[in-house]
Amino acid sequence: MHFISEELEDYCLQHSGEESALLKHINRETHAKVLMPRMLSGHLQGLFLQMISSMIRPTAILEIGTYTGYSAVCLCKGLTENGKLITIDKNEEIEDRVRSFFDASEHKNQIDYRIGNAMELVPQLDEQFDLVFIDADKINYANYYDMVFDKVSKGGFILADNVLWSGKILGEISDKDTRALDEFNKKIAADARVEKMILPLRDGITIMRKIA
Repeated sequence: MHFISEELEDYCLQHSGEESALLKHINRETHAKVLMPRMLSGHLQGLFLQMISSMIRPTAILEIGTYTGYSAVCLCKGLTENGKLITIDKNEEIEDRVRSFFDASEHKNQIDYRIGNAMELVPQLDEQFDLVFIDADKINYANYYDMVFDKVSKGGFILADNVLWSGKILGEISDKDTRALDEFNKKIAADARVEKMILPLRDGITIMRKIA
């Protein structure tokens, strides 16, 4: 869903940074060969993720939900020289394709791509993260948040995608994904340990900064 007109979004893109050759390739391949291409972050959101990462200059990033790797490539742009990104996804059917995209990235040696259930893998991580991006199954958003919170450095950031869920959070909530996202949004709004705001970019992104 577009919360601004497509014409206005096109104007934003025309007056923003260019999409790299690799990101254009991932975009094309995803739309041509992968199911549910609307899950791709896309150019405008990708620029936002790149900008946030570049401002933070993280040493460690955790991404929950890789899909075809577009957002991971964008997030890597801000990594410190010795930094790394761990990205987790359960879809092993597109693993080879995604690895080929990462192999073509200048940050290929900084990307740790793991296939498996994030609910099982995240608790095993020992790293402290400066930036976490949650973009996986909506039912477990609150669980992912709870699991990563103590692994985020004070002053670090957590981003959560799709929190406006095509605007369905405003209507009568009749499905489990919308209900889970509405409960997640309320949970974050009530959590005094983070500064937070929802940005109506693409399908809605919550930005949280850990203050306690």
